[in-house]
Amino acid sequence: MSKRMMVVMIGSALGLIAANESAQAGLLAHYECNVIGPSIPEPIGDRSGHSLAVTQFSCLAVDGAMKGAVYTATNVAEWDGPKAVYQFAGGVHRIAGGFAVTQMAEGGATLIMKDGQPVGSEGAGKAVIKFAVGALAAYAGKQVTFTAKSTGLGHFILEFTD
Repeated sequence: MSKRMMVVMIGSALGLIAANESAQAGLLAHYECNVIGPSIPEPIGDRSGHSLAVTQFSCLAVDGAMKGAVYTATNVAEWDGPKAVYQFAGGVHRIAGGFAVTQMAEGGATLIMKDGQPVGSEGAGKAVIKFAVGALAAYAGKQVTFTAKSTGLGHFILEFTD
């Protein structure tokens, strides 16, 4: 193999590694989550399709700066047909040597439909890390964005980015 070819291959490999690192730079946590207990929308009663859903969940970070963290949280969503507004959401990130508390600032969700039937939901919004200590102290006061998407009954992924 010629020197020139080897330089091109090494340069290409380093470029791919750098591109992957920069794409991951803003990822705080990629969580795999499970709903705890029932999350059944409760009809509000003022009109059809208007309901309130309270969801408790627990997650494990499998990637990102918080990899290995456990996140436990609660979400309250006001559904109006296939769209929701998050009225409240927040929780605690726990990692060896640190804690952080996240409070949602704004967000919403929509149903994922398949063959005319709801099969999950996806949502997004903004949150603030209100409190952080120890290994997570650098995140105190940060505004972050989040996305969530169902992956199966009672399971979803949740990502926090800065």
